[in-house]
Amino acid sequence: MDSQKRTIVKTLTWRVVATVVVIFVTYYYTDSWGIALTAGFASAVIKTVLYYIHERLWNKSNYGRELKKVR
Repeated sequence: MDSQKRTIVKTLTWRVVATVVVIFVTYYYTDSWGIALTAGFASAVIKTVLYYIHERLWNKSNYGRELKKVR
């Protein structure tokens, strides 16, 4: 299971990458940095919270995990 700190760091690093993508795609379609930055910021906040919750819920599940045998 990942620690809470590790989940937070993973969440933030992924969010930076994804936010940059949202900003540039939005700018491409709107030709407005104001709209692009607003969309990027809103997307980052909402998706960061949802990703964190998603990761913590998965950490409560044993689905797909292999158990180590203790000798």
